[in-house]
Amino acid sequence: MIFTRWSAKLPGTQRRAAARSDRAAPRPAPGTPAVPPTAAPAPSAAPAAADGTPSAPTAATTGSVPAARAEHTDPAPSQDRPATLPPTVDALSVHDILGTIPALVAVVYGPEHRLAYVNGAYAAVFGPRPAGHTAREALPELDALGLLPLMDQVLRSGKPRTVKSRKVPGGAAGDRTRDGYYTFTCTPIEVAASGPAPDPEVACVAPHKGVLVFGAEVTDQIESAERLRASEARQREAAVTLQRSLLPQELEQPDDLCVAATYQPGGTDAAVGGDWYDVITLGAGRTALVIGDVMGRGVRAAAVMGQLRTAVRAYARLDLPPHEVLQLLDGLAAEIDASQIATCVYAVHDPNEGRLVYASAGHLPILVRDPDGTVHRAAEPTGPPLGTGGWLHTSGSVPLGPGSSAVLYTDGLVERRDKDIDHGVEALERAFAGAAGAPDIVCDRLLRSLGITATHDDDVAILVLQHPARTGHDAELFHNAALELHGGTEAAPRARAFASGVLASWRFPTELHDLGVLAASELVANSLQHGTPPMRLRLRRTDRRLIVEVTDGDDHLPRRRRAEPADEAGRGISIIATIASSWGSRRTPGGGKAVWCEFALPRG
Repeated sequence: MIFTRWSAKLPGTQRRAAARSDRAAPRPAPGTPAVPPTAAPAPSAAPAAADGTPSAPTAATTGSVPAARAEHTDPAPSQDRPATLPPTVDALSVHDILGTIPALVAVVYGPEHRLAYVNGAYAAVFGPRPAGHTAREALPELDALGLLPLMDQVLRSGKPRTVKSRKVPGGAAGDRTRDGYYTFTCTPIEVAASGPAPDPEVACVAPHKGVLVFGAEVTDQIESAERLRASEARQREAAVTLQRSLLPQELEQPDDLCVAATYQPGGTDAAVGGDWYDVITLGAGRTALVIGDVMGRGVRAAAVMGQLRTAVRAYARLDLPPHEVLQLLDGLAAEIDASQIATCVYAVHDPNEGRLVYASAGHLPILVRDPDGTVHRAAEPTGPPLGTGGWLHTSGSVPLGPGSSAVLYTDGLVERRDKDIDHGVEALERAFAGAAGAPDIVCDRLLRSLGITATHDDDVAILVLQHPARTGHDAELFHNAALELHGGTEAAPRARAFASGVLASWRFPTELHDLGVLAASELVANSLQHGTPPMRLRLRRTDRRLIVEVTDGDDHLPRRRRAEPADEAGRGISIIATIASSWGSRRTPGGGKAVWCEFALPRG
């Protein structure tokens, strides 16, 4: 082994170095005076005591090296003798160096890797090993760790090789009850020739190439990393549990739409994000569809997502236009956490109009597939993400009639690190164009087409809705009827006669028929008294409910109040709330309002 010369002092080596120097000094031939190798002044004679007897010899007179610092009697070396020089590495023994290293050290030589040396740390972990035998015989633990082929490579190539974190059963710092982990480095060396030895198999009479195996213990690092991974896994599991508990456990299924959604958290090495979706029935056959993404990861993002989702449901109950819902969410997001930014799409489907009205806050465009298979983007209008403030959101619309489908999604589905996000959206368009089947099947096909697996590094949320084209028996269960009312005293009788005839043609039971006529009469009377033309009465039936709706040109929303016994009016809305399953009102986009009520149809 070749060491670089250095001059640092090593404890406990001064006496051994001096002794080796004395033994290594050449003996003068008989009759020849001894000449020191270097010209140094001769030591002065020992001073005599006061009585004339010689005093005790000192270190200067005997030539010995002081055993400890306390043996020096002079604070500084005298001018007539040289100072003690620190030993250099040339004077040190390899055993002295490797024997004190806490790492595992083994030295082998030759193509069979015959053992030349193991240090004390190695013997403490694996036990003593006989020198001279091959590594396969003397070092079976290295064979079990898979190091013998590595040692062959090192010997052939002359280049060091390293393997990390190999497990040694019961080998953690000599603790036999605890497994240890070591990183082994195999370094090529050259074993110099040695003198004769009692065992000829041990003696190395000529230089041989060998390998030095150096094992550094990394048990604490491995255990710390395992504890960290376990902690991260627990945190991720908590975030995923929180995320899934905040998402709808079961989607509401509207009368006129088929809806399915899926959520897939990021891979095991990624913390869960803040993706969410929701389906909210608004009444009168209308449905709100929401999808959003809170930037960031972990429990914090999931908590913000939960608050935003709850707020969306609360604002949806007000039956506001999509852009007004996002406007309210924008202010709320800044109050919840100013450092968190979220994107969101809020869309409302009205089967009477056959359109999807939506507003977007920094989110990716909705994709709509027409009955002929053409896919197009509902890209405008789009505002900044929620929480930025200072922006007036606007609503847009896209046709979504019978036979059409739409997909709402988060960026984890289409965004890739090595590609522009537009390429991902284009790939989704192609996949959506060919994805047939029920909405849940479409969700699975989109995930597979976009290459989303369990190891995907980002959260993915998908919401697919279909407006089926109904034929045959299903078509008989869905009907619409409308009547324009021009005001005047004849409007109320006309409305009652129209409602009675329509409900009779739909073959409703007598009780439901009478309740429907009464509801139409009260809503029309309320509109005639408090509203302005134009007025319209609309009746709609689905497979689950009867809807009665009246629209007019006044935007003042009615409210339920308690009428006094002497009041001649004010009881219409109370009657509606009493006889109907649910009722509500909203402002219409062109100005005015709509007041509606619903009756649940008997099952079977």
